[in-house]
Amino acid sequence: MNKSELITAIVEKSSNEGVEITKKQAESFLKSFMATVEDSLVKGEDIQLIGFGTFTVVERAERTGHNPATKQTITIPASKSPKFKAGKALKDKLNGK
Repeated sequence: MNKSELITAIVEKSSNEGVEITKKQAESFLKSFMATVEDSLVKGEDIQLIGFGTFTVVERAERTGHNPATKQTITIPASKSPKFKAGKALKDKLNGK
């Protein structure tokens, strides 16, 4: 599912729940949600959505690697990476429980 399909799904799901929103409103919500998640992760804050999952930042230490083309040893710098861990309710739903 891409972004426009997700926006359409949000509009349809909202309509099924008795809330009428436009695609433009759904797109605005989605952009706001993504920006909020990004801003929080940049600040080092975790985002916990109980039953859905948790967004966190994982720090990777500097390490050595090998260039597969030249077999030369290289140093891979330390970095930060976003991580999502699914919550129990989401895992249960995926597994048909």
